Amino acid sequence: MKDQRIAEHLRALADTELRSIAPVSGGSIASAFQVTTGGGGRLFVKTEPQYPDMFEKEARGLKELAAGNVARIPEVIGVNEEILILEYLPTAEKRPAAFHSALGSAVARLHRNTKPEFGYTEDNYIGATLQVNCPTHTSWKDFFVVHRLEYQVRLAEQNRLDDREITSLVHRVERKIDRLIPVDGEPPALLHGDLWSGNVLCLEDGTPALIDPAVYYGHREMELGMTRLFGGFDERFYAAYNESYPLNEEWERRTDLYSLYHLFNHLNLFGRSYQAQLYDTLKRLLS
Repeated sequence: MKDQRIAEHLRALADTELRSIAPVSGGSIASAFQVTTGGGGRLFVKTEPQYPDMFEKEARGLKELAAGNVARIPEVIGVNEEILILEYLPTAEKRPAAFHSALGSAVARLHRNTKPEFGYTEDNYIGATLQVNCPTHTSWKDFFVVHRLEYQVRLAEQNRLDDREITSLVHRVERKIDRLIPVDGEPPALLHGDLWSGNVLCLEDGTPALIDPAVYYGHREMELGMTRLFGGFDERFYAAYNESYPLNEEWERRTDLYSLYHLFNHLNLFGRSYQAQLYDTLKRLLS
């Protein structure tokens, strides 16, 4: 999007002028910029979404997280189909030791926000993949199998990224789902939905902030399964989480199960390089 068009959106949605603009690296779903306004303030701007409703759904997800009042979430300044304008959050170069504990406690408090059913009021996106949240379910097992595993398997087939052995292993896992997921009576918890280190900021005062959500209400172990992927979080995160909101003693046995959704999503987004990791994870679940 041309600077002139961004300036028009800033005037219309944020009642401010554009003084300068600089690209921000790191995102693969949209173009991102740091904007200096006519008054000397700063804003974070996203443009060029892959789908017309992406920014509006992201904005609603940010507001859902902010309503939980447990962690810093960038304020939504303005949004439409072309642009998302957010509060700019200055970050620190290094994450202090206390940051990890603060993050664990914040995520635990986030998960204390509950609803009667698993899912969400609308479908949204995880990365550039449609995330199916409707219809909602009273059974976590049903929601997980139908809207998380089966949906991603079908998507892999449509994208011609499926593998017969992997698909067969997934179906074997689904037949064991009653043994893999215990009935624990936990209520649906508000999840960030895409909680990896790249979606966590350390602010200048050392406190955590959450960005780029894929929110829905699910089992909280699902969130922790994601945190174990791609290097995992610091162990102080898990210790603080467990102190704030104690986990089932066997929760770590299910991290492989709950990582499957995200591994399949990466397969569908980035290609066959994730097949080996998917295969190994499925074999461990069935061993």
